[in-house]
Formats: sequence, C-alpha cells, structure tokens
Amino acid sequence: MTLRSIIAGTGSALPKRQVSNAELAASVDTTDEWIVERTGIRNRHIAEASETTATLAHDAARQALEHSGIEAGEIGLIVLATATPDQTFPSSATKVQAMLGIPDCIAFDVHAVCTGFLYALTIADSMLRSGSAKTALVIGSETFSRILDWEDRATCVLFGDGAGALVLRAEDSERGILATKLHADGRHNELLFVDGGPSTTQTVGKLRMKGREVFRHAVVNLADVLNEVLADAGLEAGDIDWVVPHQANARILDATARKLGLPPEKVVVTVDRHANTSAASVPLALDTAVRDGRIKRGDLVVLEAMGGGFTWGAAALRY
Repeated sequence: MTLRSIIAGTGSALPKRQVSNAELAASVDTTDEWIVERTGIRNRHIAEASETTATLAHDAARQALEHSGIEAGEIGLIVLATATPDQTFPSSATKVQAMLGIPDCIAFDVHAVCTGFLYALTIADSMLRSGSAKTALVIGSETFSRILDWEDRATCVLFGDGAGALVLRAEDSERGILATKLHADGRHNELLFVDGGPSTTQTVGKLRMKGREVFRHAVVNLADVLNEVLADAGLEAGDIDWVVPHQANARILDATARKLGLPPEKVVVTVDRHANTSAASVPLALDTAVRDGRIKRGDLVVLEAMGGGFTWGAAALRY
C-alpha cells in the first residue's frame, strides 16, 4: 500500500437566488439564445448580501463533513481556493474554521482564480502525505457576481456564485490522489484580469476578459495538462471513467474532449446550471456527479482547470 490522500466526502453550496438567462436579459443587452449558443449556460446562482464566500464555503464544508462521517474537530488543515475573499485579510479559511468551531488547525487561502481548487488540492495532498495533518478540508468558493461589470454583456453572463468542498484523509490505500500537475504563465495577464487591487488602485475592480484569446489558450493547455497528469500516473486516456473539468464554457469542454479523443458522455457538465463559478466549479461539479451516482467508488477521475494568470492544472485520482 501507499500513503495517499483519499476523498472521504464531498459537499457543495449554492446561493438561494437563481437567475435565468431570460431574467438576465431584462437588465442586460442579451438574449437566452445568444448566451446558450455561445456558452451553453442557462442558469446561474447569485449571492444575496448575507451570502459571502466564507458562508458558502462553510455550508459546502459542513455537507462534505456529513458525507464523510468525520467530525469537524478532526480537521487539521483547511485550504480554501478563492479570488473573491470576504476581506483582504484575514483569510476566508480562518473564518470557515471559526464557523465550524475548530479551535486550532492550519488554515489559509490560495489564489489561482479558476485553477485555484487544483492548486489547493495539490497543496493539501502534499501536506497530508508529509504528515503535516491527517485530515483536510479543501474548498473552492467564489462570489464572482461582486466583481462583474454588469454593463459588459460579454462577461457578466458567464459567471455565477457557489462553493464546493472535499474532505481528504491520509490513508494507506490504492484509492486517492494519484498525480497532480500545475502550471502558470504570467505573460498573459492582460487577457483575463480584474482592473483593481489594494496595492494599485485601492479598489476591488471589475473582471475584464478577451474571450477569444482565452478560449484558444484553454483548449491547448487543458489537453496538454491532462496528458501530462495521465503520464505521471502511468495511465492513458482510455483508462478514464470521468473527466470533471472547470465549467467555463460548453464549447471549451467539447473542444478539449475532442482533442483528447474522449467521448462526451465521460465529461461531467454543470455549466448549464451553475455557469462559471471559478475555483468552485470543479468541486461543485464533482459533488454533483458523486451525489447523482455517476461517479462511484473505484472510478478513475481526472480534474482539470484553467484560469487567469494564466494558471492551469490537472489531478488524476481513484475515487
């Protein structure tokens, strides 16, 4: 046996308010047909004032703990991936720690935008295998609606709010995380960014994106990193039971699957219901597929994502 980080439980949380394309079209210069044709998105959840990145993260974490049968007090590590924290500091992870009633554990945020959950998962896996903790919460949580320019119809229709969480436990097992691969290339900052920050403008800023260029990079980078992580795990594309991708755009999902020669029925798709929830999208989609019975114990699952930076990454695991 080998010490690995196994997934003991999954959970997710979505804001109560759902916004359909038709409702959005009442205030934004767009139509349901335009959005569906270009993105595959039909619905998104938008956080109310009382719903924050930390509260959504807490709700997803609670659900993951219940699914795992593990008590909050057993958690020794919380890694929360987000680009929309409640405060500049302290970390939203420490807020979740307090809400869960955990008096002491390692807790911090990771910021790699849409790839943030893959970064958080990789860090938690390394820390568990090194003995820094035995059990971890890995969370992706976002309230991207707070940084959208609602007059920019090309971007505001793409995003939603939500959270997803995993409970990881270090065990001698054939299951668990088999390999991870991460990348970043800061030369492409201007293609996807927020035009604000405490060190520059002292404002939160709004999201800006050159969608066509991002699409082109995404298809190439995601196919490459999936092949890399499979090679590291000693696997081939034909071994995959499920791909759980970052839910950015249905066309990116389709193009990536074709490039890898994967049948579309092996790709978990939730972008139509949740839109792009950034760092929350991978764990949210994973939890959806676990709870509806598609992903079963023993299945080989590959997670992948790409986001601003650019950052991109993948993980291969035996659920």
